[in-house]
Amino acid sequence: MRIFDAHFHIIDFDFPIVENQGYLPPSYVVEDYQQEAAELNVAGGAIVSGSFQGFDQEYLVNALNKMGSTFCGVTQLPFTVTDEEIINLHEKGVKALRFNIKRGGSEDLSKLDYLARRVYEVAGWHSELYIDAKELPEIASTIEKLPAISIDHLGLSEEGLPHLLQLIDKGVRVKASGFGRVELDVEHALTSIYATNPDALMFGTDLPSTRAKRPFQYGDIELIQQLFDEQATDKILYTNAFNWYFK
Repeated sequence: MRIFDAHFHIIDFDFPIVENQGYLPPSYVVEDYQQEAAELNVAGGAIVSGSFQGFDQEYLVNALNKMGSTFCGVTQLPFTVTDEEIINLHEKGVKALRFNIKRGGSEDLSKLDYLARRVYEVAGWHSELYIDAKELPEIASTIEKLPAISIDHLGLSEEGLPHLLQLIDKGVRVKASGFGRVELDVEHALTSIYATNPDALMFGTDLPSTRAKRPFQYGDIELIQQLFDEQATDKILYTNAFNWYFK
C-alpha cells in the first residue's frame, strides 16, 4: 500500500501565523509530520496552506525544501499577485491555489473565476475550495466552467452531497480527508463519489487535524480498504492525487 497524502498542514511559528476566528493552531513542523506519517508509507503529498497562514509563502517554500520533490504545495494568493510571483512559486514546487470559504484567510470567492483561470493559464495549477457543499449551488455555474477544481473534506455536509456529486460528474475532484470534521455518512459519501467518477477521490490525512472533532486515525485508511477492492484503493490512496498534482 502506497499513499499520496493529498492534504496536510505544516505549522511553523518561525514564520507568520495569524489568529483566525479567535483560533491559533498548535505548532506542527515538518519533523512532526514525518514522525507521525512514518508508518503510513507516504510516497508524496500536498502541503496545504491554512487560514491562519494567510498569504505567507515562506513557510511553504521552506517546508517543500525539507520534504523533497515528491511533495508539492497548495497556497493562498491575493488577487494582486503577479505572473512572475506565480511562476516563481511553481518553480519552488507549488501546484495549486486554495480558496478557504469556510474559514477565510484567502482571497474572496468573488475572485474565483478570474484567479482560478489565471493560475491555470500561467502555471497549470488547479484550484481547491474549502467550502460546505451545501453552498455549491450558488457558484456551481462558475465552477462547471473552470478548467480544474477540487473540493476539500468530502464537501463537509450530508446536505451538500447531492450538489457535490453533480459537480463530480462534470470533472470536479474531491479530497477524501477530514473524516473527523465532516457532518455526513463517510462510507456513503466515499462509495457515491467513487461510483460517480473513479478518478475523483484523493485521500489526505488532514494532519494535524486542526479544529476537527477528532484527529486523523489509521482507521480512516482501513475504512477505504474495507469499502474498495485493491485497485480502487490504490487509486484513492495514491494514483488519483499523484496524477492530479504531478501530471
